[in-house]
Order: sequence, then C-alpha cells, then structure tokens
Amino acid sequence: MAEGTKVAVLGTGIMGAAMARNLLSDGMEVRAWNRSREKAEPLAQDGAEVADDPADAARGADFLLTMLSDADVIEDAVGGDVLSALAEDGVWLQMSTVGDEGNARLSDLAKEHGVPYVDAPVLGTKQPAEQGQLIVLASGPEDVREKSERVFEAVGSKTVWLGDAGAGSRLKLVVNNWIVGLLGVLAETVAFAKTVGVDPAAFLETIEGGPLGLPYAQLKGNMMIEEDFPTSFSARLARTRASSSAPQKPTTCRCRSPRPSPPASTKPYRPATERRTWRPSTGRRSKIEARGEPPGV
Repeated sequence: MAEGTKVAVLGTGIMGAAMARNLLSDGMEVRAWNRSREKAEPLAQDGAEVADDPADAARGADFLLTMLSDADVIEDAVGGDVLSALAEDGVWLQMSTVGDEGNARLSDLAKEHGVPYVDAPVLGTKQPAEQGQLIVLASGPEDVREKSERVFEAVGSKTVWLGDAGAGSRLKLVVNNWIVGLLGVLAETVAFAKTVGVDPAAFLETIEGGPLGLPYAQLKGNMMIEEDFPTSFSARLARTRASSSAPQKPTTCRCRSPRPSPPASTKPYRPATERRTWRPSTGRRSKIEARGEPPGV
C-alpha cells in the first residue's frame, strides 16, 4: 500500500534521518532536505534523493513531513512555493514539537495554501525513532486520516488520533511536563541514595516489576548511575521548547492591597525574664527576677 508513496522530508537531524530511513524501508520514495546538506547526504546511500531546496523536495510529493527545530524555522522552510509544489491531494504532516502557538501559525499557513494539515508531534527520541517505535499524537481533518496512517505506521508503533489540528501539540506539552517531573525526581533519588550510602542500583531492582517500576525509570536510572548520556535529543532545543511552552504568568492581580505595617514601638525592650507575668496560684502580679528560670505555678 505504501509502495509508490512519495514523501518529502524536511529536516534530517537525529529524528528526521531515522524517520526517513524507516519510510524508505517501507517502500516509499523519499526526497530529503536539510539546512545543512551534509546531514542529508548519508540518506542517499539508503535510497533517498537529496534535494537542493525545500520546493525541490516537495515537488509532486504526496506528503510533506516536517521535522525541524521550531516553528520559525519551519515557516522559513515551507514559505514561498513549497506547499503549492505538492501533489494535488498532498498532505502536510507537521511532526515537530512546536507548541500550541507555533502550531496555530503553521496551521494558518497551510490554510492559506489550501493544503490539509495534520498536527502530529511524536513521543520518543533517537532509539525509538531508529526502531520505528515512536508514538504519534495526531490531530487533523478526518478525511486524510486513513491516508496519513501509511506514513505513521512506518515511523511509529502507535498512533493516537485526538481531534482537530492542535490537540496533538497540546497533549505533547502535557506529556513533556510529566517526563520532566519524572526525570527530576529520579535524578534526586539516585543522588540521595549515593549520599546515604545506598547503592542506587538496589533501588531500581527493588521497584522493578511492580507498579512503581516504570520501564522509563529503569532505562534513565541506569544511565544516571553509569553517568552515560548519549545524545538522544538536543538539550538546547529541550530548553527552548520548555521555556516557550510554559504558561504565561498573569499580568494582573485582584488581591487586596497589603496592610501597612504597624508603627514601631517606642517602649524600651526588656528581656522576657524581666517582664511581668501572671501567677495562677496567687492571682497576683509579680516581677520575675532576671535569673533565667521559668515562673513557678
């Protein structure tokens, strides 16, 4: 079914190159483009055609698959005559993580050119991408879903359809928030175990196989213990996306104005042991001598 399907892949970094190879393995025709051509050229050995520019890659393609760093870069790459170069029934599969605002801009760009737009960011990094085990969070027009599955099945193990375009990007932000929280607590736990003299590997062994033993925690936890961190995703892009996707703080506050501080007392300070106190046993006030002893009762 996929044989003869033409896919233009814009962006052949860690993720895009792996996805392009899986498309080729599935029998599709791939034309690849990257801003740094040298990153796209190795795909020629796998059977891809390396294009000189995005419009050349998109010419006559059934699908335009974008896997670039952010919405600004995608707009620059796809603007001009790229979308109009697609086949008559061509579909744009936007699979980069660009956030809600970035997705809205790209969706508007697709509407301007009359091209069906599918918002489909993925879950997974280098290894899942190479193995074709990504999870696709797809959202877009119902009339192109069945057609788009050809591509999604080649690059992923699971596709979740979520409704209108934009729902995929919003769910991706939710999942990323959970992942960041999980990794932060896991790193603290490994460090704490070392601090108190516990082998962190014993912690991972203890939770393995139970409801607390997440496979992701086992994978990342062992990497933390061994201090082996192969590049699976650009840290620079992760920081950029996290900051650009964070909810904005409210600019106004409806809380009451703070009460003014009471004026400072003009009375001289006396130590607590010299202050008057109440003696319940006598019902009379007496001065406690400055001995540092508590008052009797």
